[in-house]
Amino acid sequence: MPPHGAARPMWSSRKSWSDVPPRFERRVPEHPMTTVLILPGWQGSGPDHWQMHWVREHGYTEVVQNDWLRPRRGDWLARLDELVIDAPGPVVLVAHSLGCILVAAWAAFSGHTQRVRGALLVAPGDTEAPELQERLPGWAPIVRQPLPFASLVVGSQNDPYCRAERAQTLARDWGAQWVDAGQAGHINADSSLGDWPTGHALLQTLMKE
Repeated sequence: MPPHGAARPMWSSRKSWSDVPPRFERRVPEHPMTTVLILPGWQGSGPDHWQMHWVREHGYTEVVQNDWLRPRRGDWLARLDELVIDAPGPVVLVAHSLGCILVAAWAAFSGHTQRVRGALLVAPGDTEAPELQERLPGWAPIVRQPLPFASLVVGSQNDPYCRAERAQTLARDWGAQWVDAGQAGHINADSSLGDWPTGHALLQTLMKE
C-alpha cells in the first residue's frame, strides 16, 4: 500500500465538478463495443437514482447482486468478475457508494482488470467508519492500492457516509482524479439530480480520453 497522503500523477484537487477533468496520463483507447456496467451500492439504486436513469436512457447494464441487504464481498466480487468476463469488449465501470469499494477490491484480486478501460467512482462509502463496519461486516479494511485503469472519484462536501477528506484520500490512494461535487449529499436520489447530466459528461470524458 502506498504511503498515506502520497501524491500521484493522476490526482489533483478540483474546486468544481462543472469543469471537464484534465487529460489522463494513462490513456483509455476508444472502442466501439464498450460495455458500461452500473454498480449500485448497498440496498441498490432505486428508480429515481441517476444510475437507473442511465440504465434506462443509455442502455447501460446494471450489475444486479444476489443480496442487496446483506452484501457479502466475495459474492459481489464474483458477480462483477462474471460480467466483466462476459462483456463482448472493453468495459467501463460506473460505481456508487459501496460499489466504489467493490471496484477497488475487484481491481486488486481479479485477473481480468485489463478488460476495463476506466471507472467513474461516485460517493464512495467509508466502510471503515464504525457505524458502517457494524452494518457492513467484511467490507473493511478498504483496499487502497492504485487502480490499473483511468478513474475519477466524485465526492461531496456533506456526504453523510464519507467525509470529503476521506474521499479525497481514497482518490489519491487509488491514483484517481478527484472531482468536488460541492454540497450534494450522498449524490443519490435524495440529491435530486435527475439523470445527472454533469456526471454523464464526466463519464463521456473518461471514455474518450
